[in-house]
Amino acid sequence: MTKQEKIAFVIKTLQDLYPTIPIPLDHKDPYTLLIAVLMSAQSTDVRVNQITPLLFDKADNPYDMVKLSVEEIREIIKPVGLSPMKSKGIHGLSQILIDKHDGKVPVDLAALEELPAVGHKTASVVISQAFGIPAFPVDTHIHRLMYRWGLTNGKNVTQTEKDAKRLFPKELWNDLHLQIIWYGREYSPARGWNLEKDIITSTVGRKTILQEYYKKQRSK
Repeated sequence: MTKQEKIAFVIKTLQDLYPTIPIPLDHKDPYTLLIAVLMSAQSTDVRVNQITPLLFDKADNPYDMVKLSVEEIREIIKPVGLSPMKSKGIHGLSQILIDKHDGKVPVDLAALEELPAVGHKTASVVISQAFGIPAFPVDTHIHRLMYRWGLTNGKNVTQTEKDAKRLFPKELWNDLHLQIIWYGREYSPARGWNLEKDIITSTVGRKTILQEYYKKQRSK
């Protein structure tokens, strides 16, 4: 299989499995998406979706958010983890949105990355899902699968993002980002991996990964 054939197989399989693509984090506008994505760092979407309604019931826009103290925000979001850093980030970025952006989330990657607690991945998710601008945010699922599929060297998420953008058509980036996440969760997890269910990896996967998998299976 050539690399182009692998890419075509990955795209077709993902499109067949996920013709409609659910957004993992519940939100109603760019601001609530930004806050939800920030909260999801080192947490799960399920946990974040349980906590954001509690926070957004009190403040679902930057003007109401800055009326809460950092400590009040922290108490609400504590279950998602890293609450000291996240609460400061939420309060701080809300104030900056008011001061510099008329209370609106900027439609600009660089401006988003300047906000407290907002890294490249968070900013990329927001411009992709909130504004439809092509981006390819790389999370642990995408990083893992791109390596398993032999489409990146797996050294770091920065390189994985570059490889994904180089290999996949730009008009598909936003869909593929979400499709790969769902596929990784359902068919190619980090733990409890069953290669027989993982049709993409078993078809296009890196040879060393497949050999190691079968070696482990035989030793059980």
